Amino acid sequence: MKSRSIFLSICAFLLMVATMPGQSSQPDALPSAPSEAKEKAQPAAQAQQPTPVPSPPPESPTPDKSQDNSAAPAANAKAETAAPAAQPVEPATAGDSQPAGPDDESISTIRRTVNEVNVVFTVTDKHGHYVKDLKKNDFKILDDAKQASDISSFRAETDLPLDVGLLIDASNSVRDRFKFEQESAIEFLNQTVRRKYDHAFVVGFDVTPEVTQDFTDDTEALSTGVRMLRPGGGTALYDALYFACRDKLLKVAHTGPVRKAVILLSDGDDNQSHVTREEAIEMAQRAEVIVYTISTNLSGAGNHGDKVLQRIADGTGGRAYIPFQLTEVANAFAAIQEELRSQYAISYKPPNFRADGRYRKIEILAQEKGLHVRSRPGYYAPLQ
Repeated sequence: MKSRSIFLSICAFLLMVATMPGQSSQPDALPSAPSEAKEKAQPAAQAQQPTPVPSPPPESPTPDKSQDNSAAPAANAKAETAAPAAQPVEPATAGDSQPAGPDDESISTIRRTVNEVNVVFTVTDKHGHYVKDLKKNDFKILDDAKQASDISSFRAETDLPLDVGLLIDASNSVRDRFKFEQESAIEFLNQTVRRKYDHAFVVGFDVTPEVTQDFTDDTEALSTGVRMLRPGGGTALYDALYFACRDKLLKVAHTGPVRKAVILLSDGDDNQSHVTREEAIEMAQRAEVIVYTISTNLSGAGNHGDKVLQRIADGTGGRAYIPFQLTEVANAFAAIQEELRSQYAISYKPPNFRADGRYRKIEILAQEKGLHVRSRPGYYAPLQ
């Protein structure tokens, strides 16, 4: 009987030890950080794991900010366009511009109030010739229909470093003239990009954009990137422009002023994009990118594709070229090269400025009659 009592006491003691709190047979390992898409789809509590000591459950991991941005915008790209509204007028200093959750550190970087606007513009006379010798007092600036008098800098920019993205439509619709367009683009890069000064990248697009050569000042590498392109597939023009502005030109950092431009060579047809035309234009505006378009339609009839390309150019302060012959594609590239070296840059503080994220219109007027000024039509104010 005594032995039975001892045996029961031992069993009771072992049962008490086994049920003590804080013991776990699972290894001590932190959960891996979920992707942004998984984080949205799962409650934060599902990411918690028990720890080997009695303590409150660990907080949910922060979103993974190491996403690969080299792919085309996903189907949720429309939602992403709302996030950059907090970006300042000078987004090149914003760092990582990838849209993120409210706890992402990048938000604290881009949400800074910047009340100085930088505008690059060109001036031509009534014959279409560039006018390059004008002074600050030769212009009047209207910001939201109010004159801006606080001009911090004005300069003729004939030698500013360039960041240029070359976007080439590689869809089936341009197959019959693709070779000539490639050679014209290569000639443009050879004539425009200067070693240790300018940088360019090459993107071919059909259904998705493909970077065949990233930022470089090596014209031979850029030429190779152009020759790698092969036509085929549908056309996602708006996705390609959105990608080039958001994932390439918006993120590049500089210590000084630089001119950012995209040369878009396409027929203007789009049948595969996830973002709209206006969303692509808005992203170019936020990245302060001027878009020059060259139509590959040779009908000269002003079809829908040409109107699309004209709208993209007008919305970003660029220019649309509509050749009537294949040989005129090379002339369009030459005209763009001349314009990039014939511009003015002005910086000013807007009157009655508010950091409300609202779109504000810009109008630059030449005091002398007969002169035409072309610039981007506006900008998005940062959010407080």
